[in-house]
Amino acid sequence: MPPAPLTPRARTLALGVVAHVDAGKTSLTERLLVAAGVLDHPGSVDGGDTQTDTMALERRRGITIRSAVATFAVDDVLVNLLDTPGHADFIAEVERALAVLDGAVLVVSAVEGVQAQTVVLHRALRRLGLPTVVFVNKCDRAGARPEHVVARVGRRLGVDVLALQEVDGAGTPDVAVRPLPDDVFAARATEVLAGHDDAVLAAFVEDRALPRRELRRRLARAARAGAVLPVLHGSAITGAGVGELLAALPGLLPTRRPQADGPPAGTVFKIERGPAGEKLAHLVLRRGTVRVRDRLDLGHGRAERVTALALHGPGGARPADALPAGRIARVRGLETARVGDVLGRDGRRPSAPVFSRPSLETVVEPVDPARRGDLHAALAQLAEQDPLIEVRQDDSRGEVAVSLYGEVQKEVLGALLAEEYGVEVAFGTSSVLCAERVRGPGAAVERASDPDNPFLATVGLRVDPAPVRAGVVFALEVERGALPAAFFTAVEDAVRTTLAAGPHGWPVPDARVTMTHSGYAPRQSHAHQTFDKAMSSTGADFRYLTPLVLMTALQRAGTQVCEPVHRFTLEAPRAAQGAVLALLAALGAVPLDTGYEDGLVLVSGDVPAAAVHELRLRLPGTTSGEGALTTTVDHLRPVVGPPPERPRIDHDPTDRETYLRTAARLAGRV
Repeated sequence: MPPAPLTPRARTLALGVVAHVDAGKTSLTERLLVAAGVLDHPGSVDGGDTQTDTMALERRRGITIRSAVATFAVDDVLVNLLDTPGHADFIAEVERALAVLDGAVLVVSAVEGVQAQTVVLHRALRRLGLPTVVFVNKCDRAGARPEHVVARVGRRLGVDVLALQEVDGAGTPDVAVRPLPDDVFAARATEVLAGHDDAVLAAFVEDRALPRRELRRRLARAARAGAVLPVLHGSAITGAGVGELLAALPGLLPTRRPQADGPPAGTVFKIERGPAGEKLAHLVLRRGTVRVRDRLDLGHGRAERVTALALHGPGGARPADALPAGRIARVRGLETARVGDVLGRDGRRPSAPVFSRPSLETVVEPVDPARRGDLHAALAQLAEQDPLIEVRQDDSRGEVAVSLYGEVQKEVLGALLAEEYGVEVAFGTSSVLCAERVRGPGAAVERASDPDNPFLATVGLRVDPAPVRAGVVFALEVERGALPAAFFTAVEDAVRTTLAAGPHGWPVPDARVTMTHSGYAPRQSHAHQTFDKAMSSTGADFRYLTPLVLMTALQRAGTQVCEPVHRFTLEAPRAAQGAVLALLAALGAVPLDTGYEDGLVLVSGDVPAAAVHELRLRLPGTTSGEGALTTTVDHLRPVVGPPPERPRIDHDPTDRETYLRTAARLAGRV
């Protein structure tokens, strides 16, 4: 019998569950659904019957690949829970989920403790200002040391922690948790909160005890401000402590009251395809109501009609006529929707990526050459679902390349192409995805009156360096009335497209481009009866002239090809320290910090992206299978020696003669 439909709730909570891979994140999600009355019994990751891992590939591999939504109620709070991937290769999926959350549960194993990816995730949560509760899982496992892990959470994450429970029978199937006695809780809470709350500090100085309820209220305030991490314990396998976690979440994390009135506002955080290939946009609505047949404007130049809604609730997504504020639905009909699109003014998205972009690229070929068209179509849909899977199609070489985070993602991509699209593929060797940074200012101008300019357009551009992760900024030094708005748009679009490949063929991710000159031939007047394209400027003139001007400016500015460098965190037995350091040196890694804890050596530092895969392959043999490694792209460094060149896939504006011959024909000027 399906769960009863949800009635309207006074408050909502968008909750994320995040963790290092294998910390028990999906198992905890299943147990939370049982505790909330959504499921009769929890699914098993090993058994492949979990509610949130719905893809056959997820169930077979036992890992989460795509974020999934589960909805349930706790008292008067409606919880939209997002189960996210734990593997570092799918960190982009985590980022999309973080953009719509109110708070998070960070799962840590009571056996393995704080792992490298745990630290990466916590840093991202702090950067986004997302309040977090820690759940120490697997307290039933042999070797569980909950108290030790709590202390380690505080040290490794660099934040004050407050455990709210005691654990009995740790390391056994009979493990149980209970609230701290009032006096113990008061002492610990006062000590932790005194550094963040003046009222608690005053009570501490005056040796005055605050009531437990008052301390819990002040703990919630500190947790929502990100100053303190509340810690709860339990086991997702046995269910110990999960009910207590569920009950505590609305009080420790921020909830919001849905705004039913006003124009709709929300965020698209996920795109997928339905059984018939139709696009389905997952929309979290913060305000207003969206109904079937409403028209929504996501900023792509036209409003699109909602043709169907599937509202997430207990038991999954079900057809509905309306999406109310505070709920999440799959929306059909939004064919131009992209991940990160914002509806209305209250939609939210990060101002900048919280995780780095992929640093690897690989060529993918269909095993059956006749399926090349199908491969292109499938990759286009997968890139739509994951915008960081950048697809580059080189028609001159007949190759398609995709950008990736790592080898596991490559394996999963191959399996998805085979199982969901019926296209068997083979991958080439992964190569490092470099970037070009602008060295200094450079400018160029092409005037309509120049004899070798076939376009009826004048474009002048200046390129200046921009800070790392500033992105591409387009500015004007000409009057906005100097050109029709459509021509300015054509120039800006062409600027951003052209910077996908700089003078050496690599992306230019950060630059400030200023338009310094402009001119056009006005549309022929009505007195001439017909529009004469030969005498009037068009958007194509500006679209095809801009790359030529911009590339000349970039060549005058100069660019430096840079390779990505990963920041790594490595844990290994102390006995393996010498072998680990030798391996790091052989691969060009630079250790920056070394520490010791519980018989482990903890090494962090920098390693070239080109060496990361080799490091992963050789680490198990070097550490007898006990080493753990997490890496994330940290910065770019200039390439030593001759800069590597990347073949271009567009009409090459560095070859003026060939480019003009092709572009002038495309613009209709020959």
